[in-house]
Amino acid sequence: MKVVSTQRSQVLAGRLATALNIPVIDTRWQKFPDGEIYVRAVQPAEKVIICGSILTSDDLIELLLLKDIFSESDITLVIPYMGYARQDKQFNPGEPLSARAIAQILGSNTKRVYTVNIHEKTVLNYFHTEATDVSLSGPAAEYITTLSLDNPLILSPDEGALHLGRDVASHGSWESDYLQKTRISGDEVRIAPKSIPVLGRDVVILDDIISTGGTQATAASMLHEQGARSIHTVGIHGVLASGAYTRLISAGIVSISCSDTIERACSKYSAGSVIAGYI
Repeated sequence: MKVVSTQRSQVLAGRLATALNIPVIDTRWQKFPDGEIYVRAVQPAEKVIICGSILTSDDLIELLLLKDIFSESDITLVIPYMGYARQDKQFNPGEPLSARAIAQILGSNTKRVYTVNIHEKTVLNYFHTEATDVSLSGPAAEYITTLSLDNPLILSPDEGALHLGRDVASHGSWESDYLQKTRISGDEVRIAPKSIPVLGRDVVILDDIISTGGTQATAASMLHEQGARSIHTVGIHGVLASGAYTRLISAGIVSISCSDTIERACSKYSAGSVIAGYI
């Protein structure tokens, strides 16, 4: 068995290979003047792990090209961050069910698929092959312990994300809650924990995806007003679109951290060993 990766996921693929004690296939990428992508991976493999996050359309094309190169192999596909997974519903006539379209393309001629904290687990059914979602709640909790916080409160940005927050909190025997929006007037909204006050507490806002950071930044400002001692943000996937990092820092958040499912300067913990354990 060998590991091959897209450009997006080279570091994570290397860590996955180290955890499994298997080789990484030397891969070269190029983009032609007309924008077309060229990929070359010259080493054969009877069994291959293809590792690649999807943040852009080019990432998706690279995965498809790698699948074609190894079409005669037993393919395990690792998608650490699956773009389009949040487009899992059709709200208006004429809209695609984008998560289904992407999953069906990637699942064909694939022995098994692993995703990491996918936004909606029902998307796994669209792969039409063995598909498993891997949780990074353990590594996220291990990272939080390195922050040396005094009995941190783990806050989910909404009730829908509470399950992940509880999972992470359980590893550290911490309290968990979620942020609830309360409309005070036509133009005034209060964001506060549902049940547990933040006065004097170290707070970790935890979410599966840090995208634009708007919700976390607004919440942080209000949590400061409510007396939080310090506020940190930990995400699984650091999309960090539209100036999210600076938005969060300017809101008074002490640290912003994520995993290496999307490789960022603030990637502080890895998905590699957990994925390797499943494989």
